[in-house]
Amino acid sequence: MKRTMAVAAFGIGIAVLAAAGASARAETPLPGQVDFGTFSPPGSKGEFVEINVPASLIGLAARFFEKQEPDVAKLLNGLQLVHVSVIGLNDQNRAEFERRAEKVRKELEAKGWERVVKVVKEEQDIGIYLKTQGKETVQGLALVLFAGKEQAVFANIVGDIKPEQLALLGERLHIEPLKNLGQMTNNAEQ
Repeated sequence: MKRTMAVAAFGIGIAVLAAAGASARAETPLPGQVDFGTFSPPGSKGEFVEINVPASLIGLAARFFEKQEPDVAKLLNGLQLVHVSVIGLNDQNRAEFERRAEKVRKELEAKGWERVVKVVKEEQDIGIYLKTQGKETVQGLALVLFAGKEQAVFANIVGDIKPEQLALLGERLHIEPLKNLGQMTNNAEQ
């Protein structure tokens, strides 16, 4: 009986330590992960979309592409997280999101992220940042975009992205500046 209780106590202790370790890992951001904060819908008439795709779902999607588009499957298999928030802007929240975007951009630069695209054209304001590991790998991509006065987009793609895959990523996610950046990277390597 004592031995059974000791084994049970040991098992419970291991389970508690494992749970604590998993909890600590869950709170530690991945390399390339950006915390944009929490977003709320802008009200009853405003647009609000939030997408969080973890590695498990990305892996499932990669399996669908394996035969038809192996390059897409390879890219997806390197990803760990995709987070996109689209927030409708109005007179009440526009200034708040402009301040938040400026804060995020400054934090990214302070943490060693490289701003690779900045476009300010008409009412568009686009910033794309990369977190790299050496010259071989992109660990994360962050996008902060204002589409006129109607919406703000905050996006973060985390994983092992090779520079030559940036054009494919831009093409598949319909991010024109990223598509162009990837093409420039490919031309520079040739």
